[in-house]
Amino acid sequence: MPTNIEIKARVRNFLDLKRRAESLSDSPLEVIPQDDTFFFISKGRLKLRVLAPDRAQLVYYERPNQDGPKRSDYFIFNTNDPENLKTALSLALGIRGVVRKTRYLYMVGQTRVHLDDVEGLGQFMELEVVLRDDQSDAEGQAIANDLMKKLGIEPTDLIEGAYMDLLEK
Repeated sequence: MPTNIEIKARVRNFLDLKRRAESLSDSPLEVIPQDDTFFFISKGRLKLRVLAPDRAQLVYYERPNQDGPKRSDYFIFNTNDPENLKTALSLALGIRGVVRKTRYLYMVGQTRVHLDDVEGLGQFMELEVVLRDDQSDAEGQAIANDLMKKLGIEPTDLIEGAYMDLLEK
């Protein structure tokens, strides 16, 4: 499975962080509305991310709940029939909950910088350092730590878990 090193943090000043991310970005900003339906499973997490009525991704991932940079192993399946897939998964597994957000995506080298405005939770930032096959977790963590400094993210801003976990609390 592909791997990335992730961090998630609360955002104190969304506009300032957007300016910093934009100044570091290698590509234009992409704004992505996302509707993530999480399903009950015994290991890892499974969500159906609907991007448009005819475009979605089924995402399975395993990641520890801890602050700071952490390894995430994932698998993505693309579908052009999200509604029927959601129905089948709902019947088989049950729906754990739904996370709706607007994601502002910036690419900085091999890192996806997400600034997320999450319905019912507030504003957050995620870094996903997509590891190449020849890279270690330590290399990805070093990249994440460097970007945290450049973006002005403090260790006290870091959070663990997924948005779904925060909504359940």
